[in-house]
Amino acid sequence: MSLLALPLALAACDSGQDTAEMNDMPMAENEMMMDGEDMPMMEPGSGMQTASAEGTVTAIDAEAGTITVDHGPVPAIKWPAMTMAFEADEQLRSEVSVGEGIAFEFRTGSEGNVITSITKL
Repeated sequence: MSLLALPLALAACDSGQDTAEMNDMPMAENEMMMDGEDMPMMEPGSGMQTASAEGTVTAIDAEAGTITVDHGPVPAIKWPAMTMAFEADEQLRSEVSVGEGIAFEFRTGSEGNVITSITKL
C-alpha cells in the first residue's frame, strides 16, 4: 500500500497549491470533498474494498490456498492489468482449473486479496 501512496503524496507536494488555500476548503468531519460532492470516508479499520475482474487462471496452489489470475485492469480500485495470486477457499479452488477464463469478485485491503465468488467464462 505504501508504494501506491508515495506517488500520490509526492504529487500533492508538487501540486503548487498554497497551504492556506487548502485550509480554507470546506471539509466536514469524516467526509471529504470530491468534485463538489461530499463523500463519506471509510471507517477506520474497514480498509477492505470490493471489486470484480475478468482473467485467466494461471495457477492453483492448494498448499498456499491461492488462485493466481492473469487479470485485466480493475478501474474500480485503479489497478492495472497484472498477474497475481488471490486467496481462495477450497471450494472455489476446486471449481476452476488452470487455463480457464473467469469473472470473479474479490475483496482487497490490509488483510490481503481474497476471491469471494467465481463465474466461468
